[in-house]
Amino acid sequence: MTDLDTFRTETRAWLAENCPPEMRKPVRSEDDVCWGGRQFKPSSPAQKDWLDRMAARGWTVPDWPKAYGGGGLSPAETKILREEMAAIKARNPLNSFGISMLGPALLKYGTEEQKLDYLTKIARGEIRWCQGYSEPNAGSDLAGLATSAENKGDHYLVNGQKVWTSYADKADWIFCLVRTDKTSKQGGISFVLFDMATPGVSTKPILLISGNSPFCETFFDNVEVPKVNRVYEENKGWDVAKYLLGHEREMISGMGLASSGGNPLIDGAIATVGLGHDGRLADPLLRASIALFEVRAKAFGAMSERFIDELKAGKAHPAQPSMMKYYGTELNKSRYELMMAAGGSDALEWESDRSRGGAIPRSWLRTKANSIEGGTSEIQLNIIAKRILELPA
Repeated sequence: MTDLDTFRTETRAWLAENCPPEMRKPVRSEDDVCWGGRQFKPSSPAQKDWLDRMAARGWTVPDWPKAYGGGGLSPAETKILREEMAAIKARNPLNSFGISMLGPALLKYGTEEQKLDYLTKIARGEIRWCQGYSEPNAGSDLAGLATSAENKGDHYLVNGQKVWTSYADKADWIFCLVRTDKTSKQGGISFVLFDMATPGVSTKPILLISGNSPFCETFFDNVEVPKVNRVYEENKGWDVAKYLLGHEREMISGMGLASSGGNPLIDGAIATVGLGHDGRLADPLLRASIALFEVRAKAFGAMSERFIDELKAGKAHPAQPSMMKYYGTELNKSRYELMMAAGGSDALEWESDRSRGGAIPRSWLRTKANSIEGGTSEIQLNIIAKRILELPA
């Protein structure tokens, strides 16, 4: 038996013993997702136990170094852990922008003190982050941001506004792009971290067509940010920002992959359309559409695994996250279009208990933002054309 075989056997046994049965069931709603942080209230004792057990083992961030709260696993071991979790339909113990976006940037650009402080708190689910990038006049042209950070000796005085700040009203801290030099566009940006409870920070939720408000406007009025909270060098924040965007796009692309805990697309279609005498979905057109989608999803899943392996080995093309983000976005939108089609008129229910508060139509509407957030689909296609296909401008 190889070392990896032994690791798989031990991991399978540990998960069987430590993953609560409740944490092997599909997430019921947004409130059922574990985000961690100061304001987090577990939906059940099982959710808290699952987070604590995985964090204690370092498996909320299995491939991070142990010194920073991670599991210190190799890429192969991390893949085995994910496979064994999927086999028992175990939920992700912790969702966090700190894990998917800020963490990789800190591992590359942060000081040792920043890594020891922030990364360990992220790994334990003790701090929830939001992202301060887009502004009212700086969306796709992110480098045109105007939020200013005035040099005040040992701290910056930050003034300005961000928009589309996901979960800013629930976050503890923000990783934020600010302008520290007005003479250079990309060369005048710095990357800073600060507590959302700092005087002068305020948020205002933005009501979406889905009826939910995950996005916010965020305002800074003379917010004092210690310089020790700056990541990397002053005016070199664009380097950090670009690196983080690659990981954000990788995270968004993951929406194209089916979640654990059953297949709501197929389950919903069976419930609505029913099965024919041959045991297949009764509607042949819908059956064909779902089959085509599943083939594309499987292909995307295989490509995602290859990309992650290449990324960890330092062999991924710098523009590859744009390709993954674009296709993952389109795949997720297609999934919910099919779920709406499969549900028929029942899929239009908005508030009933039977529809879990209109979970499917609200999610369907929410997917429309996938092609905007993290860089619009048009921007991603331009990057793919220019940097991967090398087409003329």
